[in-house]
Amino acid sequence: MTLDPSELHARDHSGFLVEVQSFEFWFQSVEGYLHDRPYGIAPETPMLELEPERRRALVKTLSTYCVGEVAALEGASGMIGFAPNRATKIFLATQAVDEARHLEVLLHRLHELGEDDAEATFEARSNPHLLAFRDRLLRCVAERDWLASVFAQNVVLESMEFAAFHSHARTADPRTAEMLAGILKDERRHIGFGENDLGRHLRRHPGDRARLQTLKRELDPLVLACFEDSLARLGIAASERPDVGRLYLESVARLGIAG
Repeated sequence: MTLDPSELHARDHSGFLVEVQSFEFWFQSVEGYLHDRPYGIAPETPMLELEPERRRALVKTLSTYCVGEVAALEGASGMIGFAPNRATKIFLATQAVDEARHLEVLLHRLHELGEDDAEATFEARSNPHLLAFRDRLLRCVAERDWLASVFAQNVVLESMEFAAFHSHARTADPRTAEMLAGILKDERRHIGFGENDLGRHLRRHPGDRARLQTLKRELDPLVLACFEDSLARLGIAASERPDVGRLYLESVARLGIAG
């Protein structure tokens, strides 16, 4: 699944703000796939007994996802304080709610897998490359650097998560796949905001691409190393992994940020 940049960047700016960055749009978006799905999963979805090795791999992978969601939760909530306008603040408030819910459903799935101490231990089980990425993202937020924060969070992190969740859902057990499918719907909206915001900015200030290219070169090794480890752990064939990495890189390329 890819996003159409012509749809994202051609729409009227004021109409975009009113429609897509509103709580009303957010509520209409999430209600359909959250209704009757406590913790993102329908009660009747079967719970398979996983082989020990597969279960351990899933626990480690979901723990890594938890770190990503905490990073996005802290990033989105921190960015509200220096967002450029009220509509953007409202959107980031809805994103913070999304990220908090993602973290909650991931922790609940870990509890279903027998990890009663998941909240205390997920960071220790997670991928170290993603921990390093989180620290770099939150430094951008602490510096109140809007351009870098939006790029790192709503383009790089959200695209990375979208690509990873999309690939994982294809081979996951039914309950994990359903949970990831719901999260993916939110990620599309988050990526759309980031691409729209940065796309409009870069058309007015094309010289800022160079600064984002520098940040991209810093973040790419962390993102792609995290991909490689997580997909290998899940048993995704090596021949399929370049496609997943390309899905991430396409989101960045749509903004004309290469290198």
